[in-house]
Amino acid sequence: MLEDRLQAAFKELGWIRIPDILDQYAEEAATHNLSYTAFLDNLIQEELMAKQERLIQTRKRVAGLPYHKTLEDFDFTFQASIDEKRIRELATLRFVAHHENLIFLGPPGVGKTHLAVAIALEAIKKRLRVYFTTAHDLVQTLEEAHQHNQIQKKLKVYTKPDLLIIDEIGYRRMDETAAHFFFQIISERYEKGAIILTSNKSYGNWGEIFGDRVLASAILDRLLHYSHTINIKGESYRIKEKKKAGFFNTEKTVNEYSINSLSP
Repeated sequence: MLEDRLQAAFKELGWIRIPDILDQYAEEAATHNLSYTAFLDNLIQEELMAKQERLIQTRKRVAGLPYHKTLEDFDFTFQASIDEKRIRELATLRFVAHHENLIFLGPPGVGKTHLAVAIALEAIKKRLRVYFTTAHDLVQTLEEAHQHNQIQKKLKVYTKPDLLIIDEIGYRRMDETAAHFFFQIISERYEKGAIILTSNKSYGNWGEIFGDRVLASAILDRLLHYSHTINIKGESYRIKEKKKAGFFNTEKTVNEYSINSLSP
């Protein structure tokens, strides 16, 4: 039977959209007297769009993003220190194409991770491979891999993506082994793959993070050679929301919270 043969062919070809729309599009083609070529083109375009959407959804899952927030969700009016035009320029992903790095610096809660995720989503839309990790998880993963003699295999997880995002650099001091592997990741990606980093520490304090100022200098040398740094100065979004909810009744309370938040 023709219908059974078509369904078998769709399954063999891996087409999942055309089987759902074939009858509807056939009726529309007959109604509007479309040519066979135009009818076929409509079907194929629908299948290609569905395939693209499946790819995007798959890459979102593989990327490991903590949430899905876009630039449209970001309140640029609240963070006046951020140049929206510059962020939207970075979101064109030219820096990824040129294998450059993007570093967001600032205290906790000012939107560093949100911006990193938003740019990551733009990259995924353009079918780029993205991987997100926190610095804490990266260190823990590398330490476990080292213990099980799987370090080289695990390093590929961080060196292969078109865009690697390492969030929250500075909340945990790395031991010598972890710092060495971090340096290896940066070196492997140097001039080969883009990185987005977020940190609550200024570059002058990175020696504390890696426990070695010489190593920190070597890491920064490679990171900053081709890079864009966005310094964010402002109040935490979390404090903003707590203020709205009435948690902070005095300026003193806000200041104490801010001080505590800035401590890694």
